[in-house]
Amino acid sequence: MAGSAHRQVSVRDVATAAGVSVGTVSNVLNRPDVVSPGTRARVHAVMAELGFVRNESARQLRVGRGRALAYVMLDGGNPFFADVAQGVEEEAEANDLSLFLCNSDNRAERELTYLTRLEQQRVQGVLITPADPGAPILAELPARGTPVVIVDRTRGGGTHCTVAVDDVLGGELAVAHLLEAGHERVAFVGGPMTVGQVRDRREGALRALRGSSASLVDVPTAALTVAEGGEAGQRLSGLPASRRPTAAFCANDLLALGLLQHCVGTGLRIPEDLAIVGYDDIEFAAAAAVPLTSVRQPRRLLGRTAAALLLKEVREEGHRHEQVIFTPELVVRGSSRGR
Repeated sequence: MAGSAHRQVSVRDVATAAGVSVGTVSNVLNRPDVVSPGTRARVHAVMAELGFVRNESARQLRVGRGRALAYVMLDGGNPFFADVAQGVEEEAEANDLSLFLCNSDNRAERELTYLTRLEQQRVQGVLITPADPGAPILAELPARGTPVVIVDRTRGGGTHCTVAVDDVLGGELAVAHLLEAGHERVAFVGGPMTVGQVRDRREGALRALRGSSASLVDVPTAALTVAEGGEAGQRLSGLPASRRPTAAFCANDLLALGLLQHCVGTGLRIPEDLAIVGYDDIEFAAAAAVPLTSVRQPRRLLGRTAAALLLKEVREEGHRHEQVIFTPELVVRGSSRGR
């Protein structure tokens, strides 16, 4: 017996071939515990022989929700978000769910398009690192029945579950480390300031400077990329020696790696001429030409925790939103040791 090459095998086809009712086949698929082992085995054998593939889309329409979560990441080119996505995937897999991954590329209009499509796909819920944490769509989706958890961001009012890291503390740890090494002029390399984490990390840097004679030199960037880090290096190199910072705190590791690459390429010694501290502690940080000191975020744990909160919200009546804040950790390596 062979399935048709021209049409999809239906539940009714399986029932006829196995000599059972359509209801019995449905029970084998959805409530196998109510079907005798012998009947289950016969139905599964017929499914395999006919090449039956379950129509999950049709099932979703009947039950109202799919068997998938979604994560809309801010920047698919940043390894930080790939690590967060791994954590989300681990939690989804542990709960027998699929995962849709979307990259907004920090573009609000693209983010809105993805969120609209995901709602149409009837996903169980959405995790998102939003381009704008205040976007109205983030409130509209839960009101229409699709829960939303915000990852690596906060949103005021307690209207959502959120999972983030204390970035103010992270910035303070980074610059306090540089001050302890004796640096008096510290560059803050980062931008744009519309990104909440950049603002928070700079605020932490300023907090570390309070009560000291050291100064912070802002080196704005248009994006959080390796290329922008290299551009920042060119600008720092062009400063007169009397004004040039002896250390730099970068708002993420990609900027720090670009800055480090520029310095090595132009003959500057790291950390003797310029000490560098990054943020995120991505895998490439430890593997850099000069291993990079970085503020570590628990990237995969962020993802797992956010996914667990989302599933809790999906399953609980009277759910109460939780705001989880993790503590960052400074990992000191060769790019900042000594002077």
